[in-house]
Amino acid sequence: MNIRDILIPRDKVFFQLLENESRNVLLGAQALNDMILNFENLEEKRQHIMEIEHRGDEIVHNIYDRLRTTFITPIDRDQIGKLASLYDDVLDLIDAVAERLKIYEIAFPTEAMQKFAQLVLKSVEEVNVAFGLMHEIKAPDIDARCIEVDRLENEADRLLQQSVAGLFKTEDAITIIKMKEVYEYLESTTDKCEDVVQELRNIVVEYA
Repeated sequence: MNIRDILIPRDKVFFQLLENESRNVLLGAQALNDMILNFENLEEKRQHIMEIEHRGDEIVHNIYDRLRTTFITPIDRDQIGKLASLYDDVLDLIDAVAERLKIYEIAFPTEAMQKFAQLVLKSVEEVNVAFGLMHEIKAPDIDARCIEVDRLENEADRLLQQSVAGLFKTEDAITIIKMKEVYEYLESTTDKCEDVVQELRNIVVEYA
């Protein structure tokens, strides 16, 4: 057995764990999109997103446990940990949006909320594909996904400016405060997706 044979199983463990995390974040983004587009049974949908978030925490804890006990990792252990943590932040933000929809007793989804939910979902879909390409560090394919996440984040920035400006024209002070926070959390989710792909870019530069 040569050194490559020894390393491959460990490669698969960490890449598989990151892919598991990514698929779980995608489930969260899909659940939030459904919650906002189909604004009914909110308590049940809120609970579903909480369960996804808790599962995400377990996956990340597993990654850190393995990092502590594995001598050789396929890429730098700090990069694995940072990538897992950044993507867990995305799921935390998704959970925070769902929580605010519930505790603020939002009566109906605005068009801006629906657009944000779509941008979040599309961003997570792109990151999910990029995570699946990490096994072979396919630089051009990963970079294409990163560029699209950047574009979606810029679109979310513009949407935040427009939607907050619109709130001040038509809503009362309490509604402005509530909706502005919901919009900002949604936009921050796309920001965090951009942070994830920036870390992916760093890995590609080093290992491709």
